[in-house]
Amino acid sequence: MWTPTEEEKYGVVICSFRGSVPQGLVLEIGETVQILEKCEGWYRGVSTKKPNVKGIFPANYIHLKKAIVSNRGQYETVVPLEDSIVTEVTATLQEWASLWKQLYVKHKVDLFYKLRHVMNELIDLRRQLLSGHLTQDQVREVKRHITVRLDWGNEHLGLDLVPRKDFEVVDSDQISVSDLYKMHLSSRQSVQQSTSQVDTMRPRHGETCRMPVPHHFFLSLKSFTYNTIGEDTDVFFSLYDMREGKQISERFLVRLNKNGGPRNPEKIERMCALFTDLSSKDMKRDLYIVAHVIRIGRMLLNDSKKGPPHLHYRRPYGCAVLSILDVLQSLTEVKEEKDFVLKVYTCNNESEWSQIHENIIRKSSAKYSAPSASHGLIISLQLLRGDMEQIRRENPMVFNRGLAITRKLGFPDVIMPGDIRNDLYLTLEKGDFERGGKSVQKNIEVTMYVLYADGEILKDCISLGSGETNRSSYHSFVLYHSNSPRWGEIIKLPIPIDRFRGSHLRFEFRHCSTKDKGEKKLFGFAFSPLMRDDGTTLSDDIHELYVYKCDENSTFNNHALYLGLPCCKEDYNGCPNIPSSLIFQRSTKESFFISTQLSSTKLTQNVDLLALLKWKAFPDRIMDVLGRLRHVSGEEIVKFLQDILDTLFVILDDNTEKYGLLVFQSLVFIINLLRDIKYFHFRPVMDTYIQKHFAGALAYKELIRCLKWYMDCSAELIRQDHIQEAMRALEYLFKFIVQSRILYSRATCGMEEEQFRSSIQELFQSIRFVLSLDSRNSETLLFTQAALLNSFPTIFDELLQMFTVQEVAEFVRGTLGSMPSTVHIGQSMDVVKLQSIARTVDSRLFSFSESRRILLPVVLHHIHLHLRQQKELLICSGILGSIFSIVKTSSLEADVMEEVEMMVESLLDVLLQTLLTIMSKSHAQEAGEYVSCLLSLLRQMCDTHFQHLLDNFQSKDELKEFLLKIFCVFRNLMKMSVFPRDWMVMRLLTSNIIVTTVQYLSSALHKNFTETDFDFKVWNSYFSLAVLFINQPSLQLEIITSAKRKKILDKYGDMRVMMAYELFSMWQNLGEHKIHFIPGMIGPFLGVTLVPQPEVRNIMIPIFHDMMDWEQRKNGNFKQVEAELIDKLDSMVSEGKGDESYRELFSLLLLEKVEQETWRETGISFVTSVTRLMERLLDYRDCMKGEETENKKIGCTVNLMNFYKSEINKEEMYIRYIHKLCDMHLQAENYTEAAFTLLLYCELLQWEDRPLREFLHYPSQTEWQRKEGLCRKIIHYFNKGKSWEFGIPLCRELACQYESLYDYQSLSWIRKMEASYYDNIMEQQRLEPEFFRVGFYGRKFPFFLRNKEYVCRGHDYERLEAFQQRMLSEFPQAVAMQHPNHPDDAILQCDAQYLQIYAVTPIPDYVDVLQMDRVPDRVKSFYRVNNVRKFRYDRPFHKGPKDKENEFKSLWIERTTLTLTHSLPGISRWFEVERRELVEVSPLENAIQVVENKNQELRSLISQYQHKQVHGNINLLSMCLNGVIDAAVNGGVARYQEAFFDKDYINKHPGDAEKITQLKELMQEQVHVLGVGLAVHEKFVHPEMRPLHKKLIDQFQMMRASLYHEFPGLDKLSPACSGTSTPRGNVLASHSPMSPESIKMTHRHSPMNLMGTGRHSSSSLSSHASSEAGNMVMLGDGSMGDAPEDLYHHMQLAYPNPRYQGSITNVSVLSSSQASPSSSSLSSTHSAPSQMITSAPSSARGSPSLPDKYRHAREMMLLLPTYRDRPSSAMYPAAILENGQPPNFQRALFQQVVGACKPCSDPNLSVAEKAVPAAPSSWSLDSGAQEAQPFLSAHMGRIMVPPVPPRSLLHGHYSLHFDAFHHPLGDTPPALPARTLRKSPLHPIPASPTSPQSGLDGSNSTLSGSASSGVSSLSESNFGHSSEAPPRTDTMDSMPSQAWNADEDLEPPYLPVHYSLSESAVLDSIKAQPCRSHSAPGCVIPQDPMDPPALPPKPYHPRLPALEHDEGVLLREETERPRGLHRKASLPPGSTKEEQARMAWEHGRGEQ
Repeated sequence: MWTPTEEEKYGVVICSFRGSVPQGLVLEIGETVQILEKCEGWYRGVSTKKPNVKGIFPANYIHLKKAIVSNRGQYETVVPLEDSIVTEVTATLQEWASLWKQLYVKHKVDLFYKLRHVMNELIDLRRQLLSGHLTQDQVREVKRHITVRLDWGNEHLGLDLVPRKDFEVVDSDQISVSDLYKMHLSSRQSVQQSTSQVDTMRPRHGETCRMPVPHHFFLSLKSFTYNTIGEDTDVFFSLYDMREGKQISERFLVRLNKNGGPRNPEKIERMCALFTDLSSKDMKRDLYIVAHVIRIGRMLLNDSKKGPPHLHYRRPYGCAVLSILDVLQSLTEVKEEKDFVLKVYTCNNESEWSQIHENIIRKSSAKYSAPSASHGLIISLQLLRGDMEQIRRENPMVFNRGLAITRKLGFPDVIMPGDIRNDLYLTLEKGDFERGGKSVQKNIEVTMYVLYADGEILKDCISLGSGETNRSSYHSFVLYHSNSPRWGEIIKLPIPIDRFRGSHLRFEFRHCSTKDKGEKKLFGFAFSPLMRDDGTTLSDDIHELYVYKCDENSTFNNHALYLGLPCCKEDYNGCPNIPSSLIFQRSTKESFFISTQLSSTKLTQNVDLLALLKWKAFPDRIMDVLGRLRHVSGEEIVKFLQDILDTLFVILDDNTEKYGLLVFQSLVFIINLLRDIKYFHFRPVMDTYIQKHFAGALAYKELIRCLKWYMDCSAELIRQDHIQEAMRALEYLFKFIVQSRILYSRATCGMEEEQFRSSIQELFQSIRFVLSLDSRNSETLLFTQAALLNSFPTIFDELLQMFTVQEVAEFVRGTLGSMPSTVHIGQSMDVVKLQSIARTVDSRLFSFSESRRILLPVVLHHIHLHLRQQKELLICSGILGSIFSIVKTSSLEADVMEEVEMMVESLLDVLLQTLLTIMSKSHAQEAGEYVSCLLSLLRQMCDTHFQHLLDNFQSKDELKEFLLKIFCVFRNLMKMSVFPRDWMVMRLLTSNIIVTTVQYLSSALHKNFTETDFDFKVWNSYFSLAVLFINQPSLQLEIITSAKRKKILDKYGDMRVMMAYELFSMWQNLGEHKIHFIPGMIGPFLGVTLVPQPEVRNIMIPIFHDMMDWEQRKNGNFKQVEAELIDKLDSMVSEGKGDESYRELFSLLLLEKVEQETWRETGISFVTSVTRLMERLLDYRDCMKGEETENKKIGCTVNLMNFYKSEINKEEMYIRYIHKLCDMHLQAENYTEAAFTLLLYCELLQWEDRPLREFLHYPSQTEWQRKEGLCRKIIHYFNKGKSWEFGIPLCRELACQYESLYDYQSLSWIRKMEASYYDNIMEQQRLEPEFFRVGFYGRKFPFFLRNKEYVCRGHDYERLEAFQQRMLSEFPQAVAMQHPNHPDDAILQCDAQYLQIYAVTPIPDYVDVLQMDRVPDRVKSFYRVNNVRKFRYDRPFHKGPKDKENEFKSLWIERTTLTLTHSLPGISRWFEVERRELVEVSPLENAIQVVENKNQELRSLISQYQHKQVHGNINLLSMCLNGVIDAAVNGGVARYQEAFFDKDYINKHPGDAEKITQLKELMQEQVHVLGVGLAVHEKFVHPEMRPLHKKLIDQFQMMRASLYHEFPGLDKLSPACSGTSTPRGNVLASHSPMSPESIKMTHRHSPMNLMGTGRHSSSSLSSHASSEAGNMVMLGDGSMGDAPEDLYHHMQLAYPNPRYQGSITNVSVLSSSQASPSSSSLSSTHSAPSQMITSAPSSARGSPSLPDKYRHAREMMLLLPTYRDRPSSAMYPAAILENGQPPNFQRALFQQVVGACKPCSDPNLSVAEKAVPAAPSSWSLDSGAQEAQPFLSAHMGRIMVPPVPPRSLLHGHYSLHFDAFHHPLGDTPPALPARTLRKSPLHPIPASPTSPQSGLDGSNSTLSGSASSGVSSLSESNFGHSSEAPPRTDTMDSMPSQAWNADEDLEPPYLPVHYSLSESAVLDSIKAQPCRSHSAPGCVIPQDPMDPPALPPKPYHPRLPALEHDEGVLLREETERPRGLHRKASLPPGSTKEEQARMAWEHGRGEQ
């Protein structure tokens, strides 16, 4: 049975539980649970993560923790009973965990690893805290480390800053806002410094500055590496100041044995010392660590004879130094020990041993040397900071190593009272001794003893260095052979204080002999007492001691014998009468020097101090002694502080009148001495003395008297130093006064109480008097007043011992009140006054409510004055902060209400004014301080205060001003972000105070400013505040974690809802005044409704209905609401506000309201339209902010833009989105679409001078100017997009405007631009894009795409597969549909995304252009794929029963025509399908299309091979022919015969007779084409492939035979096909012109009107691409037989009908292809439509990127015309009859035919000759061939237009000739010889700098390669009739693709053109011309052959191979010539381009 738990209330999950039982609660390890009930090993409860879900879980999965339960029962709350910081660490780590993983995802690896390290540290520190084994100090330290890490992590993760006090998180409810602000500041600083956070509260005024932190050096000797000494050594370490030339520390001694280890085995690893008490100043000194090495052994190291082995001497060996400044930086950076090696140097001359360290530091290398072996000391150093207690705490391991404390010589900077020292440091300086009759100098050793007065040697009173025990005697080291030794060795004498007096030092001098006996012979001694007779200690100085002679026999037992002698010169002067008969005689020539330094807290060397302490011995000297006390050093005074004070008060009691003032001054001097930071720590000693030892019961009278006298004198005295000192000593003077009075009162039972009180009253009157003096003219008086004010607050506590709180408060109020107002004193005094007030507020006195009632008015008065004048704002804010802090802590007391009332009256208004001023200057810190003060005050205010405040306003104007101020401050508070983003606690508290205050003030606003007194300004201010409040980022709870959200909601609730209710209620109170806020408040209120809080939305959305209603009442419509709402909605949604649920709620709530109105129709329409706008805006935003593709963004923008235009007619928004769309197009390089987009804006403008305001990036200008600028920009974009046809009308429009304004300069420019566009159209290559239909099905697509179909214009070279891939990558969730059928409702309504994609064929609108005969193909090409609105695609299917034997009978085509909403191209690359139409194509019609397409395909391929001048791979041709012939033989065409030529079919379908005839003719044509193809194949076939060719011919015969019955004319086929040869003959003997009928015949199958309309498709079409144009095929020169007769037979093949034969004079290759609906080829039985996405892979289709050998085929063919009188033009055929026949059609045909061979881009041709360019072809093999050879389609070449050379050349270099050569007509046609390629000796023709580079877009690599294929041609002209053989013309092969890089302007080498010598005489006068190899050879003559070219030639990369001789047929004369002459032109060289153009024009006119 389940029972409620009593103890088990809280636990942590220690093993994850899956909840696999009924009602099981899923738990993860680490979660915390609250337990409610238990039952047999199971608990029921909730997880703290999901407190709403209850469940059961196993008890053994839970680790129980103690917890505090409150409100037991159903709603109980449980808080774990653990340290709050542990709870915080747990919660923080859980919050960090998810963010930490995100860091890795976002590639913030550095922070990821740092945070991991910090998290591990926190876990470890938490474990330490929970262990419970730490001391209090350790707990505090661990907490410090934890908080530093928590704050660091929170800051780096962008989380909230946690305010703390003593490492605990503070509760914002328990402290004032000012304190909370200071804690935030303090926490921020601690995070930034990552240092300890000693106290989060700012130091109170009056606290002293920080104590200096002492530094300590930890030194450890690791080893001493040496191998040549072989003796024991002593190593002395000390700190040496190089600048002052002295040691500053004691010495640290390490004693080593001869092996280098410690002599004492216990010292292993413990040879370390701590050099203590180095100040910051010391660290800046030039300090060195100096190590002196003294060996202990023989006299001479390497001489065993010198001295016996049993005697050991201390002998100098070497020295090492290390500069601390050099290593300080590295020591500061690392926190642990760092090793250093010190090299040991030996002294070259022992007499200089005492200076060896200085020589090494100075690098005087002559005086020392490095021993040969590597001698070195290895030491480790560490720098420690802090006092000794802290060092011991933080580094316990260091002190466990037997650390030797090595002190500073003298006292540290700060002397601690308990620090007792009594050390005398003695330095053995030097000695001067006689030789004593010896030949060599002595080896002198000094032995020293400390002896007491009774002659006893004091034990252990000599220390050679720290680290070793003290000893009783000292032996100096011995300098070899030196009578004037200099030792410089410091010895410390730690003599007990009780033994100091009477003790003396004795020095004995011995000579150490190096002879065999090795005796040490005593030859003299010296001595010195430690204290003088006057009681002072040996002074710190060098002392020269007398040396007395003696020998070994002398005895020192009776020390009195020598103590009576003078020890030194001063001593000798003191006792001149010394008997000469004493035992010891002084050696006058010898002397001995020592120096001493006393560091003692008990002994003094000062005579004056001793005289004061012993004043009774010399009472007459007291005045003098007291006067000299000021000159005694502070160290001496603090050492004897208590004794001195006792003495002073005894003297005062002795004679008050006489010594009173002097004692007072001495006391002031001592008190002020303790204010020095060095002696600051002696203040407690002074306090202790006053409390426990002071006994001057009568002193107070004299002290008060002197103090008052000083005050009273301050007005008169000029020098006031002593008065100022007395003022500074006020605190301790009052302590003495009060304590003295207490003692007196205690002794006399309270006598003279009144006199004391009155004297204090008088003293305060004097104080007020001093403060009231005008100090502006007296600087000394100013300092006196400042000193008094500084000390004044320190006396309050003393006064409280004698007076009541009220009395003291009255004293203070009177004093503070006596200060002159801020106007009458200087600024410095202002500061001092405020500081004094601040310290008063911080004092204990102010914490009593009784005193606050008295003091608060005067304090507030002064602050008020300062705030009014904006002076000393920071100090004032500090005082206010302290006041609020005190008021908050005592807010339970009743008096607080009154105090708050006082502050409201005095401060509220001035605080608001101050804040407005500060905020206007953006002073962040000051603003923060004052905001916290204002908030503190508002928080303390209750109903009563607000009521009083509002009632106290005299008029409504005052109230209005106040409301405006406070609303303005609140608004600024939210706008300016006074508190940083991560101060969440502070921000939430601020919001809470604001919303509470606003609730109080809104009633006043409603009551006073609603009806007749309505004030728009106040109301507007209120609404603005409310809107800003709700939109605050800190209140948007949706974006924070759930745990934090719960915490905020529990504490404050959702403050946005509170404010929204307040706002709504105030809006309702407005009544008829609402109209004032329409439309002004629509935007702000809309912003509020977009806040993602459902309750806020529910409250606020109905306001819009209210606004509509009020505007409807007033104006009869709500246009303003509508306009404003739409405007604001756009900007706000784009900022990221709003969502789908908002859209639904908006629609629901408003429609519900509008339904009940009389104007419901317009209302519903408006709401619906706004809802639809939101749909689009949300789509647009999602597209823009997401990683969406450009296409999606563009589509979305178009959708929204159209909505603005068509549905809600918002012109400005429409224009904005036009520009956004344009920018997107430009980014995607869709220049044509960008131009169309801008055109929308341009069309809105008129050619008028109406001024336009500044808008977007447009300046303010006239409408005309803006429209002109737009036109120019649009023209520029059309140019970049190669859509010149669209740009030309704009050029004309601009030209018209310029012409009307007579702006001829601009007119000239625009006309040139227009002309250049015409040139570009004719010269530049343009790719034809492919089009794809895309269906978007499913509800997951955005609104603008959902269940719609679009047609998209593909990118260059983009095929179906690439497009499909692109679409799937744009919609990664989408699924590609594999069928073309329309989807059903299930797909349309499902929550998914389906894409249906297939290729479609454009149906051009401009059919009339395409049907015109003389329109160049480049022009037609444009109209085929531009301005297209209709598209089609085909789907094959079988109607009725499928004929298994012949499927063609039932194979129908379903043709769908799609009509778009707009033509392509337009403002987008895709448009929605507006209408679908379905038609079915019958099997017969399908067959016609299939055969026609195949014929066209064959023609195209054959023509490519005809014009190939090199031996190429003819596999493509082989496979194509094989595919068609094989299919025909094996049933292809035969199937059509069976199906449609059957009598049954003909009888059943009498209406199809014409179509059947058409199919027959097409089949007949196919046989002809195949014949030509086989002839070409025979020419190029490789010998190894001959069997294949034979097989093809055999199969062709079979095919022909099978068709024989249908077409009896087929038996007269080409001999090429049957293997027979044709004799040469006159092919062109008959010249009958082509009749109109023949022209019609030509147009019969493939209409002439579509002739040459090849599409430059960027993608090869599939096998069913139809060739809808081109009716004539001509073999190129490369495919001809050996004789011209071959040509005739080829003609017959192509045109067997006899009526054609006579008219063939000029024939050329025409090729064109266009996507066809056909889906079946001759060889296939059934194939799927290739437009579908399931079509063949790209490898099986024609690829645009062909191999080089197929890509560039330069075709050239020249068939000269019949004799004419003058040149004819393609555009103007001659109208006269020739041979009785009208030749115009014939010539037109010739021109069309021949024109196709000519490069339309050739500058050498006339305008007329540029009529018809070569038509490129795009095609692929039929499916049968695809299956057989899948790679073939990748190699399919196509005929491309030639490259576009520069339009114009530099003037003066070359002239262009449009005339062609005169050509005599012979019986035979002219031959087509091959041109030999050679380097031209002439200069190359430079490219025109004004034209596009070869007319090609450099980015189009495939195009640039293939565009070099061109047709070379000569112009036609009427030649003189001649019987001479015709001249030969040269052809030239195309350049390899590598030779032409579109990205560089490479100049090719130019090749000479060769002709026979038998040309007409007219040619002889013309010079040979160079020609451009990448275009047709032209007749270009340099005007001046010497002129250099405009640009240097850039030769092609590869050399061009010379063509073989047999590639063409050369017709030569009987005399064969090895090479011909250059081609000659008929025009004179001087003719210009314009003249040539004019001539061409005249010729054309004439012929017409």
